[in-house]
Order: sequence, then C-alpha cells, then structure tokens
Amino acid sequence: MFNNQIFTIMTNKSALKLAAELLKIKAVKLQPEQPFTWASGWKSPFYCDNRKTLSFPELRTRVKLGLANLILEEFPEADTVAGVATGAIAQGALVAEELAKPFVYVRPKAKDHGMGNQIEGDVQPGAKVVVVEDLVSTGMSSLKAVDALRAAGVEVVGMVASFTYGFSVAEEAFAKAGVKLITLTNYEAVLEAAKETGYITEEVMPTLREWRANPSEWRNDLK
Repeated sequence: MFNNQIFTIMTNKSALKLAAELLKIKAVKLQPEQPFTWASGWKSPFYCDNRKTLSFPELRTRVKLGLANLILEEFPEADTVAGVATGAIAQGALVAEELAKPFVYVRPKAKDHGMGNQIEGDVQPGAKVVVVEDLVSTGMSSLKAVDALRAAGVEVVGMVASFTYGFSVAEEAFAKAGVKLITLTNYEAVLEAAKETGYITEEVMPTLREWRANPSEWRNDLK
C-alpha cells in the first residue's frame, strides 16, 4: 500500500554524508541577495546542482550504488530503469548498467521531428519501470515523465532520486499520482551538514528556512 507521502529511506547518517560530499564539490550554491530563478518562476536563495557528481568518479560511483541499492531494496520487481531528461539520463544509465537492466529516458515532451518520440529506447507495454531522477523540487517534471510512461502502457513501480527539497506541493503531487519516491539525501540534511562544516553561517539560516516554508511566495517583489 502506498504510504501517501514522500520519504527518505536512507539513514540520517547516510543522508548527511552525501550532503557533505555535495558541499565539498560545491554542488550547493547560496545567493540570498541575488536569488536564483527556477523554471517554475520561483525565486530561491539556494541551488543544488547534484549533476556535478558526474565529474567526480568516486562520488559518482557512490551515488550510482546508492540509487541501485534503493531500487533493489524497495522496488525489486522493477525490470526496466527510466531516466528523466536531461538531468537523470546519465545517472539512470549508470544505475541500469549496475543492475543489468534495460534503460530508457523520457523527454519533457515528444520530439517535433524524426520519430516524434517522447520515450527514447525500447520499453514494452506491461513492463515494470522504476524512474530515476537527479533532483525533485515541485515534482512536476518528474511526474510528467511518469504520465508519459503510463501512457505507453507500462507500470511505474516507483521513483528514486539523489535529492529532494521536500516541498509540500511535491509531497501532495506524488501522493495524488500514487508514486512512491525515495531519495538519498534532502534539503534538511544539506542544511545540517552546511552548518556543521561552516559552509553557511547561523545568520543565513532564518532566510533559508523562511524560503523553504513558502517557496512560491518568497521574494515575489523580484518578479
């Protein structure tokens, strides 16, 4: 039975360890005074680019094995791995290779030329697919991939990702879609690790928690 919530299955120690590694490679950026603008239009003082892990072989392997182990533990019935384009294509392919399973990736929309595919690769109706994401924010792009896979007649058994912000809007969307999401680390773990290492100061914490509590409304004056 689906548990109706997003949750992180990794232990707190493991989540903190990966968070510390993300900070070490400078995958996390803080710009409270010059916020980032996301595709959704939201303003953010915080940006996590965990695709940078692909450039660091040891950490890349750790993420690959972490995601593969999550799939073996939580979605053992999966017979195909699907990556969400473009951020999770490489991670998804690495995981599929580790598990010796077929791999496909899902575009945001169907191509307007060539074969007109949205799903690239070979997946048959009835396949049991686990989706790999690099990062989950609002969850909209991740769940669009799920919709495309379901429209192709496959069963999405769940999703794994490296990182989630844990927004309530995403939690509600995944619950409504009936998709179980498990991640290696999350926003709170990154903040805790950042404080422990001195990557961020205590003075910045109220801003980060204020944004996290209501991200869609934060700094709307900048629009």
